[in-house]
Amino acid sequence: MSGKYSSTLVHRFLHWERVQPDAIYLTESTPEGRIADYTWREAGDEARRMAAWLRTQALPPKSAIAIMGKNSAHWIIADLAIWLAGHVSVPLYPGASAATTRYVLEHCDVRLTFVGKLDAAAEGWNAVRDAMQSHAPLVALPMSPPLPEATQWRDIVEQHAPLQDVHLPQPDELATIIYTSGSAGEPKGVMHSFGAIYAYAVESGAFCDFGTSDRVLSYLPLAHTAERSFVESNSLCHGFRVFFNDSLATFSQDLQRARPTAFISMPRLWTRFYQAVMGQLSVSQQALVHETSPAGDALRKHILAMLGLDAARLAFTGSAPLPTEITAWYRALGLELLDVYGMTENFSYSHYSRPGQVRPGYSGQAMPGVECRIDDTGEILLKSPTMMLGYYRQPDLTAQSRTEDGFFRTGDCGELDEAGRLKITGRVKEIFKTSKGKYVAPTPIENLLSHPKVESVCVTGAGYPQPFALLLISAAAREELFDTRSREALQMEMAALLETANAKLEKHEKLAFVVVVKESWTAENGCLTPTMKMRRRVIEERYMPLATKWAERGEPVIFEDA
Repeated sequence: MSGKYSSTLVHRFLHWERVQPDAIYLTESTPEGRIADYTWREAGDEARRMAAWLRTQALPPKSAIAIMGKNSAHWIIADLAIWLAGHVSVPLYPGASAATTRYVLEHCDVRLTFVGKLDAAAEGWNAVRDAMQSHAPLVALPMSPPLPEATQWRDIVEQHAPLQDVHLPQPDELATIIYTSGSAGEPKGVMHSFGAIYAYAVESGAFCDFGTSDRVLSYLPLAHTAERSFVESNSLCHGFRVFFNDSLATFSQDLQRARPTAFISMPRLWTRFYQAVMGQLSVSQQALVHETSPAGDALRKHILAMLGLDAARLAFTGSAPLPTEITAWYRALGLELLDVYGMTENFSYSHYSRPGQVRPGYSGQAMPGVECRIDDTGEILLKSPTMMLGYYRQPDLTAQSRTEDGFFRTGDCGELDEAGRLKITGRVKEIFKTSKGKYVAPTPIENLLSHPKVESVCVTGAGYPQPFALLLISAAAREELFDTRSREALQMEMAALLETANAKLEKHEKLAFVVVVKESWTAENGCLTPTMKMRRRVIEERYMPLATKWAERGEPVIFEDA
């Protein structure tokens, strides 16, 4: 690790604790409806007291300690406590199944688990509770569900003095094991060093020009690399304030309270924001958004304030392209959505779109220190200062993931344009063969079916003469299904979308039909990962038994409920 990255996030936290102890670091709403603020001094005091208790537990050095819970101030404080005591943190998704939870706990030999805020979506805490190992005690964070068998965080911090001789890690030390969300197969334990996550914060912070006056809203899962890097790592490194979203019901209110200066979201949420606003505007107001006039300026400012994004100077998106109509709308508002590309293995640090250089469908240029090349098969190969140490207890898999000269095999297919911007064209393993023996890459076709009323697309059809597409439409568009004329209009829109897409495809890629599915795809029903990526295998298992019947109908647009 070069001198540029010779510090760690622990050192940076201790710096902010010393130089701005009374500045507010973390802000969240409590179940009672009050707002709780934690200064850097208060966060440090609780983290040090918990670290002191951890030292009394006689755990082996660098023990794996899990954190399960929704995002909260104490999620980050618990992570700090683990590091200050010299241990390794292992995030667990609050909605993970009992089987996944048991696998992670056993795979990395978790010695203790912090349990935080959960909700109905993490259903069946009781089922997960059974997966907890008997030798791994529980500590209940504030706002956790009732856990009579757990030691309470509040009791611990009241009974222990703050630890003074905290562990100061070296950059090459293991900091965390992040288990991939598992869109296919068992989760893999990605090991990241303190140096790698600090390198992310240094370079990301330079790109974003972060300072202590910045604000972010934490709502994507902290158990996932995107939020862990963007929110936790950047805030610890650059000393800015973090607000937490309590629930989906309070999202708008929490966003307006935070008024973030930098905001990251997924395409589905950017689409939902757009649809919610457009549903409240008249036709003349919708046109006014794009007008250069005092009235247009006033409306744009009003919309951004209504969204809570009036202070945002940076807005990021990723994981899938957005319809050009939606990106143009945000640009008209004054928000240029910057597409980014990264993954768990490189701590979400690879390619970022540069302001003023955005190309629709591309994820921007390589960040400083990142080397990228495309191999003969079209796979994207990367080197990065943030690259993982390897997969925990899987040396063979680690070796397979790297080329002889040390590049990481991403599993993504892509291409570079003349400006070095990267376009993701699919997954190496997602390509399927039709009954005619032709290979089809689904992702580029899915991108052609981008539409403001379509939330998600899955192109499939292995073993059929031609591929077809499953369309998940927005909640507002689903309302149109209950009115005959609106349903017919929607059918015509989807037929036009199909025709436009097919006109751009090779003969063997042309879609036989599209199906508007009945039920939403969610993390709860297994169709999405916790970070809202499609679980293609689950979706295909669910719908392929109906494919023959649909194909026999010979219709371009099929409604599943029909």
